[in-house]
Amino acid sequence: MNKKKVIVIGAGFAGLSVASFLAKSGCDVTVLEKHSMPGGRARKFSAKGFTFDMGPSWYWMPDVFERYFKQFGKQVSDYYQLKRLDPSYRIYWADAPMDIPASYSELKTLFNQLEPGSAEKLEQFIAEAAFKYKVGIDKLVHKPGRSLTEFIDYDLISGLFRLDVFSSIKTHVRKLFKNEKIRQLLEFPVLFLGALAENTPALYSLMNYADIVGGTWYPQNGMYEIVDAMYSVAVELGVAFEFNQDVTEIIIKDGKAVGVKTSLRTADNTKLTTYDADIVVGAADYHFIETKLLPKEARSYTDKYWDTRVMAPSCLLYYVGLNKKLENLPHHSLFFDTSFEVHGKEIYTDKQWPTDPLFYVGAPSVTDKTVAPEGCENLFLLIPVATGLTGDDEKLRDKYFELIVERMEKHLKQSIKSNVIYKKSFALSDFISEYNAFKGNAYGLANTLLQTAILKPACISKKVKNLFYTGQLTVPGPGVPPSLISGEVVAKEIIKSFHK
Repeated sequence: MNKKKVIVIGAGFAGLSVASFLAKSGCDVTVLEKHSMPGGRARKFSAKGFTFDMGPSWYWMPDVFERYFKQFGKQVSDYYQLKRLDPSYRIYWADAPMDIPASYSELKTLFNQLEPGSAEKLEQFIAEAAFKYKVGIDKLVHKPGRSLTEFIDYDLISGLFRLDVFSSIKTHVRKLFKNEKIRQLLEFPVLFLGALAENTPALYSLMNYADIVGGTWYPQNGMYEIVDAMYSVAVELGVAFEFNQDVTEIIIKDGKAVGVKTSLRTADNTKLTTYDADIVVGAADYHFIETKLLPKEARSYTDKYWDTRVMAPSCLLYYVGLNKKLENLPHHSLFFDTSFEVHGKEIYTDKQWPTDPLFYVGAPSVTDKTVAPEGCENLFLLIPVATGLTGDDEKLRDKYFELIVERMEKHLKQSIKSNVIYKKSFALSDFISEYNAFKGNAYGLANTLLQTAILKPACISKKVKNLFYTGQLTVPGPGVPPSLISGEVVAKEIIKSFHK
């Protein structure tokens, strides 16, 4: 491939990935990033001695990260050290907490305690999920989603029914298990990251394989270590980064993307700059790029198309510092002490603020002393909420903080609220202002059947030549591992296009 000049908009996981693969292929790559650091939604910040990861907090699918770095002659251990968490996480039910052990044999024992005979059914469930994971990660997620002919593949065709594309997670799980706690345990990954279990293809039980067999890990010093590692690889490959750059327009000439215009924000003034390009890659919010950076006639999708997309949840987040350690607290906790069905319906059907939400608590300081002052606790609280909600103000955020902290205190049997020495919230309006996120989304599109593969927004513009897209609103979908893969998939499409 001749040395093409590439502009990548956005330095999140997908942007870092596509930039590195294109630089490796010989391109001259510049990444333009709105913020002062790489990472996008996975940025970090420090306050009062605490260091907070702003976004992703679960490290699943370690094989995907290993594969990524291996393609650049590196390995994960060159950059950060991983620790497998045990328990993987704790679930607080209404009656009592339950630890989910890292050991598969111990998990089978737990299942049998909850529902006699269910360990054998778990074996069946995991065997099916293992097949889906292998085919899904090795095959499906690496398809660019441009044509049905991509799926003329022996493994995909022969395993079509085993992939369970046409049945739902809910049907699949409830066919095997009767115990409601087991059902919710197996359905939670799709509720928090995708859609209602009844609307999500059973293919996504591959997430359960990632959870149960792949394990839950933590990179020492925090999730931002992944960003730092990917940034280091990109810089080593010659990728240039320009920070504090707001992209204001994609320049189109004779139907081709030939550059971008930016506004550089400094303390003193604003500097307008034009960057020439042979190729432009949108790694920021797809909807924002389409509707704000392109003229109407250059857009691939209508407003009606976007408004009818089913979005994965947004989040109401709290970054909290306590002046004490909490007793008997694991790294990850899920508070499922209220109705799973009601909260799911409020997110996906009713589109309203939750009445009594499920929520997640991350406590990285349990595992990592570097993220909090000595004797203190670093907490990350997350409530999944619907996208497109209004009324996101401080009063509402304070109301939900009081609600979930009271429930934490009840279950943990110790004070929390009186020990808060730092608190910062982040919700829909912040996702919009910080990341230009469509409807304030946190994760992108929901993983429904009608939003899979070729039915996702395309990774290549239908109207503008040399304009490509990567990230959670295109193939393969939401999540950190898929974002790494998305960058690789799009880089291969770009290289293929310019080798013709």
